[in-house]
Amino acid sequence: MDQGTIRASNDDREHTVIALQHHAVAGRLSLEELSDRCARAYRASTLGELASLTADLPAAAPVPAPGPPVRRATSAQLALIVVALAAVLLLGFVLAAASSGAGAFSMC
Repeated sequence: MDQGTIRASNDDREHTVIALQHHAVAGRLSLEELSDRCARAYRASTLGELASLTADLPAAAPVPAPGPPVRRATSAQLALIVVALAAVLLLGFVLAAASSGAGAFSMC
């Protein structure tokens, strides 16, 4: 069966409209052309009719493959980091006070 005579689905029409919108954003279609082509896309009954609406436009750029999933720290891990940083700061304060020869809380 000829690909152009296959009946178009609602998803096919919506995909074409989205592609037309992207081309309009890129400056390839005026708002008037976009409006006309979108109306024709929603009236299209075959894949061939939909293909004719984007035939004079470049193919969409391929979408890059997604990268590896990003692992987020859990709240327990974040709490541990905060406690560790507080301990390091406290230790630094105590060591600085001890090296100066005065007590940490010396008033005189």
